[in-house]
This record gives sequence, C-alpha cells and structure tokens, in this order.
Amino acid sequence: MRRIGVLSGVVVALLLTAVTPASATPAGNAQVGRANFTRTGQPAVVVSPLASCDVNPDVAGTVTGSAPAVSRPGVKFGSSTATCTTTVVSEPDWVTTTRSEAKGTGFELSALVAQGGPRLRIASWTITCEATQTGTNAGWTLGGVSGFSGLPQQIPHGYVHDVKKPDGTVLAKVKFSEAIFPVPNDGSITMHLARLTFEPASGHRGEIGIGSTACSPTP
Repeated sequence: MRRIGVLSGVVVALLLTAVTPASATPAGNAQVGRANFTRTGQPAVVVSPLASCDVNPDVAGTVTGSAPAVSRPGVKFGSSTATCTTTVVSEPDWVTTTRSEAKGTGFELSALVAQGGPRLRIASWTITCEATQTGTNAGWTLGGVSGFSGLPQQIPHGYVHDVKKPDGTVLAKVKFSEAIFPVPNDGSITMHLARLTFEPASGHRGEIGIGSTACSPTP
C-alpha cells in the first residue's frame, strides 16, 4: 500500500519586491529520521539524524548523505540515503533550482509491544522539497505501512493518528505531513513526514521523527 502527499509554498508577488527579513528556512535540506526517547528507569534510546544533506546554493551539483541500518532497543531503521542538488538554469544570471530528497527503509518500532500496543512498521519512505525562484513544493510517499490501524489511504496534511492498545488506551500519537510556513510568508516550507510522540500510558517519554525536509525559493 502506497500513500502520497504534496504541498506547495508559493511566494506572494508583493513579497518578491518587498524588503523582508532573511528567511530562517534553509536553502534546502533533507533527513531520513531520528529518535530520542526513554522508558522510565531505563537509559535513553538515541538515534542521531540519519542520512542528512544540505543544499549548497552557490555551487551546481549534488551533496549526498547515507547511513547504514541502525538498531536500538525498541526501534530500528534500515539503510538510508539523502541527496541535495543545485541545478543551474541560466548561468549568466545564476538562476538555479534545488531539490532535496531523503529516502529511508525498514523502520520498525517495537517499544510499545510490551505495553500491549502494536508493532509499527514502514517499509519505505521518501520526502522531497523542490525550489525555484517563484516558490517551493514539498511531497512524500510511504510504502509497506503496518500496525497503524485505521490510517486513511489518503492522509490529510497535519493528520494525527492515535496508536492504541486493544482496549482503546492511547500509547502514542503520530502527526503525519506536518507543514510549517514562515510568517511573513516568503515562499519557503518545512515538512515533517511523520512525528511520533509517546503518551504517559506508554511508560515512555520522547519522540521519533521519520523524514524531514525544508527549502526556500532560489535567489
């Protein structure tokens, strides 16, 4: 089963000519995933950001990142890659486009099984952010999803899924397709594909991130 989401950040014409503060959103970056959580009385489980990259807006070419499979108590990530590319459309005027992409595989969360919760799996995912002078587009795909009972085929932006025990107790919440736009809107966008936060009934604290990207319109 494959799920897809796309979202755009479009620059309002007035903002193209107005004097505004520099965007806090990077030119472009992507990251496959991360984790930082703990169970009461146990050492913290930490997975540092996996397969991240950052666009170099001043040089044409591709910056890459990669990570091998990672296994920690209660959570696993498969091998992953990231690419951040700057393409020159017009060299005399240095008009460019950028594309930031992260691809992950083999996510599994077993930390909730001992509390009667489901084993969560995502076989593959991709998240991208593309930028031109006039705006940005962010999108994602998910494949091989299991354990997320009741997850809709078409996941709305900002959708929150409750991870429950059979008796209805909520052990964690997962926010899908979370988009962040700056104020004032300069056309940039930040997107998190999925972000899991543990609820008190789980006996855990912390969160897990699956797929993040950001990009700003090119100069």
